[in-house]
Amino acid sequence: MIDQVVTSGTFSLDGADFDVDNNIWIVGDDTEVVVIDAAHDHRPIEAAVAGRRTVAIIATHGHNDHINAAVDLAETLDAPVWLHPADRMLWDVVHPDRAPDAELADGQFVHVGGSTLQVLTTPGHSPGGVCLHDAGHGVVFSGDTLFNGGPGATGRSFSDYDTIVDSIRDRLLVLSPATRVLTGHGDETTIGDEALGLPAWESAR
Repeated sequence: MIDQVVTSGTFSLDGADFDVDNNIWIVGDDTEVVVIDAAHDHRPIEAAVAGRRTVAIIATHGHNDHINAAVDLAETLDAPVWLHPADRMLWDVVHPDRAPDAELADGQFVHVGGSTLQVLTTPGHSPGGVCLHDAGHGVVFSGDTLFNGGPGATGRSFSDYDTIVDSIRDRLLVLSPATRVLTGHGDETTIGDEALGLPAWESAR
């Protein structure tokens, strides 16, 4: 079972602000879930969780628009927040007085409500960016690594274009072409559709 919540707010980095709509994904069953990317406002996320036990609030990366509701949601749901340690410096800007509860690691498995999510480290948009692959259901939650239309943004602090292209090629495009890509912003896509863009991304290096 996958539920989607969309919240709106501001992404801030390098002194610039951008209005954004964020996808929050809730994965699990009728009794337990994980929340992927607690963005902007914890209240609609809490409503969508609807009293189910929250195993974890997982951040695909540390940019403020993906974590700014994480602490309020963690307190409301009595749930831990998990983040890759390479993005801790981004987290600390938003939540300087509250550390994440656990560190994500490449290859880690998260079991929840009949689903198994595997953590895939995919740096480039940020140093600690991760995707979550549910092989059993043919889905990958790509955060801001891969969108409908290509790689996530680079060119700002802590991001690197070559690195994100390598991450997508080596960690995501090796998945089944039919795999649904549920993104951090915008519409979903598939691995097969996005793989068509790889030659252009490579030539832009």
